[in-house]
Amino acid sequence: MTTRHAFGGDVAAMRGENRMDRLIDHGQNIFMKNFSKTDDIVKDMRKIIETSRNTAYKAVNTVLLQRNWMIGYRIAEEGFQGADRAEYGASIIEKLSRTLTAEYGKGFTKTNLYHFYSFYREYPEIFHSVSGKSLPLLSWTHYRILLQVNDKQARGWYEKEAISQSWSARTLQRNVSSQYYYRMLKTQKKDMVEREMQELTAGYQQNRLEFIKNPVIAEFLGFSSDTDYTESDLEKSILSNLQKFLMELGKGYAFVARQQHIHTEKQDYYIDLVFYNYILKCFVLIDLKTNKITHQDVGQMDMYIRMYDELKRSAGDNPTIGIVLCADTDEDIARYSVMNGNEQLFASKYKLYLPTEEELRAEIETQKMMFYLQQNEQKASS
Repeated sequence: MTTRHAFGGDVAAMRGENRMDRLIDHGQNIFMKNFSKTDDIVKDMRKIIETSRNTAYKAVNTVLLQRNWMIGYRIAEEGFQGADRAEYGASIIEKLSRTLTAEYGKGFTKTNLYHFYSFYREYPEIFHSVSGKSLPLLSWTHYRILLQVNDKQARGWYEKEAISQSWSARTLQRNVSSQYYYRMLKTQKKDMVEREMQELTAGYQQNRLEFIKNPVIAEFLGFSSDTDYTESDLEKSILSNLQKFLMELGKGYAFVARQQHIHTEKQDYYIDLVFYNYILKCFVLIDLKTNKITHQDVGQMDMYIRMYDELKRSAGDNPTIGIVLCADTDEDIARYSVMNGNEQLFASKYKLYLPTEEELRAEIETQKMMFYLQQNEQKASS
């Protein structure tokens, strides 16, 4: 009589042959074929999980690239090249952007559609080769960066280096922006220049959650960005309660967004909290820093404000205001940011409806204390 295993398997059969081999024979799956069992189950689990993530990423990335290339191809087929067709082309892109965004959500801005068109024009043979084998593919973010390079020889060099050196998109962007190709051409000390580049980009390598966090992938799959992957536990606690705190102030705050994604040509940013104040008639942007506030943090908020004024502010709105907060309350707790020329408006009107530094300090300290108490309780009960 055959004994049945607790998981529904056949113990005798499992002893007589390798169950994984049978799955491989039926599945013809490269991911499964490359698996080799060791005596360390934890090591095997890590390999299975990480290999499956990489396989999923490559599959999704390939289809994303094909989609963008085909959209670019279809736009090019409209035949709006040449000065006499430029106006027609712009109207087609604008109409497509409105229609596709309404139907499919983010990812189909006019800028992105032009990128797809450029992708097809610059890489017409990307999915073909003389040998018939598929070429190694970078991510869409990589190709979007490569499209910034007008020099075709330089672009080809960056592409080959990014593939062979496994550059992350941030590493590629830094190297393009710093003219790395041209510096390597001119220098007599290539090894020194390369070592310097590797040291400066060491912190740019993709982490294990890059696939999940990548907003381009999330938008392609129709998912919204998940703040759980972009905030620490302490940040989540503080931001969640700051949101409630401002809403309960009774000073005209209406919640707009959490971790709002802003994409520029060179990077993706996330604004922690966005409100609209219907008394002041302006957007209020909040960014929380876990370390002390730097000039770069204030400069980044200034960029957010400019983008909001350009893209979101309507005719009846007042200028956008930004608040950079510091979770380390031994340092400056808040820096208010307004564009040049709006200082008088801030001093005479905005300050009446904004929380004071003392209110913000007290709220952040309270939420930090509550968070650490909860952490201690969880440790004590576990």
